[in-house]
Amino acid sequence: MDLERMRALLVALQEARYAGVRSVSYDGKTITYGSDAELTNAISDLEARIAIAAGTPHRRRRWGTVASKGL
Repeated sequence: MDLERMRALLVALQEARYAGVRSVSYDGKTITYGSDAELTNAISDLEARIAIAAGTPHRRRRWGTVASKGL
């Protein structure tokens, strides 16, 4: 899949997510995601593929919790 098609699909996925819809139609095919988490994972994966195709590094974000007793 070329870069422009990936970007168009990314826009379609993002619009579906923000509209609260879990079904996306693209190139005559309909994909239904089981949950918002699956749709979010598809968006993240596509963003990473676009970054690789465009030659820009994709940084993964890591979140963690740090706690101390203050000693």
